[in-house]
Amino acid sequence: MVVQQHRSGGGTRAVCALAVVGVMVAAAGCAVDGGGGAAADDRSGPAAAEAVRRAAAVLVGTGATPGAGDRPAAGSAEVVTSMETAAGGTRVTIRGKGSYDFRTQSGLLKVVLPQDAAGEEEHRPITELLAPGALYMMNRGAGVPADKWVRIDTTALADGNLVTGGVTDPMAAAELLSGAGKVTYLGETDLAGVTVRHYRGTTDIARAARRASAASRGALTAAAKGFRTDTVPFDAYLDEQGRLRKVRHRFSFANDGQTREVVSTTLLYGFGVAVSVPLPDAGDIYTGEIEQGRRE
Repeated sequence: MVVQQHRSGGGTRAVCALAVVGVMVAAAGCAVDGGGGAAADDRSGPAAAEAVRRAAAVLVGTGATPGAGDRPAAGSAEVVTSMETAAGGTRVTIRGKGSYDFRTQSGLLKVVLPQDAAGEEEHRPITELLAPGALYMMNRGAGVPADKWVRIDTTALADGNLVTGGVTDPMAAAELLSGAGKVTYLGETDLAGVTVRHYRGTTDIARAARRASAASRGALTAAAKGFRTDTVPFDAYLDEQGRLRKVRHRFSFANDGQTREVVSTTLLYGFGVAVSVPLPDAGDIYTGEIEQGRRE
């Protein structure tokens, strides 16, 4: 699916990585300021865009706001994700849950695929390890042994793994906001008991890639080259400390002559959680051919 939706195919490594989003198609078709010291200027005008662009730096713990005092470092967080698309007249959703360390740009998530069109039992959850420049998947299916990991070079993917894995890497989701242009402040709302400020705008992938950290730059650069358009609409929700609590990106693709929309949502909470992401040994990584069109 994804390879056909980009200007460039991304090569055989990209084709082998498309299990998760591919299953989406197969399954469908066969938040008044509470104070807290935040700067009022963050809510309107050019400073609104700057507040959004700082999202990744605040999550890492380096994004202090001038005049507002130092913001507490986030460092890490628990994560809930969803990725929705419409295919065959049916909207299907992939969901993920886990934790992520923004300092090391690594995380562990369990990704649950949708039921098939007949409502059969859900597919086995896929375990995903996110690391700079790489995505590791277990329970990949399609001919991969159950005890083996598949390793994907995200800089070789046409979308930089913004959608391929069924989960947008939380750091990539935040760094993508660094390319934001005009941003509109829509007011405050409540998000799971937390007062957040809601911003809406569009971001430019190529601009975000130039501003990204070294660890994220390769994947975002690949996405800037591979997407049909660089412009991505977003809704971002920041708490009173400037931390990103929720972000929704809308990615549009051309597929089989039709425009498809993939909506990726990332929720962050439980900041400061301990995160352990042990990467697989070389002997635990599957290097054989991955069969396409097969699911477990």
